[in-house]
Amino acid sequence: MRTQVLRFALVGVAGFIADAGVLWLALHLGSGYFAGRAVSFLTAVWVTWQLNRRFTFVAHTSGSAWREWWRYLAAMSGGGCVNYAAYCAVVLILPHAAFVPFLGVAAGSVAGLGVNFASARWWVFRHRPQR
Repeated sequence: MRTQVLRFALVGVAGFIADAGVLWLALHLGSGYFAGRAVSFLTAVWVTWQLNRRFTFVAHTSGSAWREWWRYLAAMSGGGCVNYAAYCAVVLILPHAAFVPFLGVAAGSVAGLGVNFASARWWVFRHRPQR
């Protein structure tokens, strides 16, 4: 399980990069902090699903990838609520600066990590043999 947690955290770094990159793009296209984050969060969920199913919870895929995607999205939404709350707290509390939204993404990622790992391991990918 230690290896899975480490891999999950590494995938989370890739998710953070996707999240922050899409948020940066959304902000530069005129989106606000909150709408831009909704789009960037969904992007990060898709990226982490792709990586986690191939890297963290490796096994031959059984069942529908479409069903697995919706289960993963639902599972990550629990951690996503924790993540979004931490993001909002950072954005609303800290003085306005260009780096603040990205600090919020980082805080949210750390805040949701445990909830997301538990739901991925014991619900989304439970049908796969665990390493």
